[in-house]
Amino acid sequence: MTDIIIRAARADDIDVIRGFILALAEYEKLAHEVKADRATLARYLFGERPMAEVLIAEHAGAPVGFALFFHNFSTFEGRPGLYLEDLFVLPQARGLGAGKALLARLAQIAIDRDCARLEWSVLDWNEPSIAFYRALGARPMDEWTVQRVDGDVLTALAGR
Repeated sequence: MTDIIIRAARADDIDVIRGFILALAEYEKLAHEVKADRATLARYLFGERPMAEVLIAEHAGAPVGFALFFHNFSTFEGRPGLYLEDLFVLPQARGLGAGKALLARLAQIAIDRDCARLEWSVLDWNEPSIAFYRALGARPMDEWTVQRVDGDVLTALAGR
């Protein structure tokens, strides 16, 4: 395994983070859905009340991957959890151990913060990622189905 450094992102990493978001969206064939810009990311990642955190994976001094995560809460456990929103490693850096190193750091953060669990979603067509997660011991939550409201539906639900 090569030398991978995992560090917390800083405000001056905004362009790196946005670049990873765009690369991930391209990989997932969802580039048309990306609305995040520098100002929005700066506000919600490094502003007065950060809503998420980012880890950056580096190899030979260059960023090769990232993980964006935030806290959730389990009412059944009565404890917080970590939710991994996005994990992405540049195609040319895959196999170096960056993805595993990012997940290992997230697991350590979860333990340090007394979280009951670390969880995430993966697109059902993304077989390489699913196989990677299974090899690490992740288990599918097949009995759960993600639900979402956004855009006009979210506004309507809010009664506006």
